[in-house]
Amino acid sequence: MKIATWNVNSLKARKEHLMRWLGEFDPDVVLLQELKGVEDIFPWEDVKAAGYYAEVVGQKTYNGVAILSKTPIEVTATRLPDIEAGDADDEQARYVEGTVCNSHGERVRVGCIYLPNGNPAPGEKYDYKLRWMRRLYAHARALLQTEEAFVLGGDYNVIPEPQDVYEPKNWVRDALFLPESRNALRCIVNLGLTDAFRACNAEGGRYSWWDYRAGSWDRDEGCRIDHLLLSPQAADKLTASGIDKTPRSWDKPSDHTPVWCELAL
Repeated sequence: MKIATWNVNSLKARKEHLMRWLGEFDPDVVLLQELKGVEDIFPWEDVKAAGYYAEVVGQKTYNGVAILSKTPIEVTATRLPDIEAGDADDEQARYVEGTVCNSHGERVRVGCIYLPNGNPAPGEKYDYKLRWMRRLYAHARALLQTEEAFVLGGDYNVIPEPQDVYEPKNWVRDALFLPESRNALRCIVNLGLTDAFRACNAEGGRYSWWDYRAGSWDRDEGCRIDHLLLSPQAADKLTASGIDKTPRSWDKPSDHTPVWCELAL
């Protein structure tokens, strides 16, 4: 089972990119972020014609997440559970979760994540980012107790280590690289999850996002902020992982590119 995550940075602007990539890369499951629209703008018929079921949690103009799968999706959550006062007021479309299966009926749970950026930091947006990460920590811990195979993938908006960004010194005050952000992600991973990309690729300088400005893509000056975190039951079946840079080279691309892993399911 090939599972990928991709922040498309506006599905309206990148629909043709998505359809082209689905045809060329042929993933079994895709986690999409930053759709920037409600469910009505989703290209349901095009996605169906490409051979995929879809579940979408949209939001007008901002955010928005979706799961695409070649097999039916059983939705298990459309937001993270509340753990603190004020969480119930969070209406941002940043999480959707469901179970999918392979042709033999083996099931895996997938959670699609669009974690808050958090800039400027410090400030209200950064406080929201850290609260959201605490909610994700609590949910991941609960999922681990089920002893199911699961993948929590998406745009985490966190750079895990200095090797995951070009010129780390330029990011020391950015919410994506602040110690509190990195520690919050490390706490989630240390629950017993596996970073699928890092498990198969030890080298640094491999990125999933490049700024549109100042020729960052041409000079390969990016950062790795899109991650697939696997439960032990999923990690045991990990056979390969990588970053598909191809769509980032297309005309008018997303600033992100897909990250993928393969599980022997």
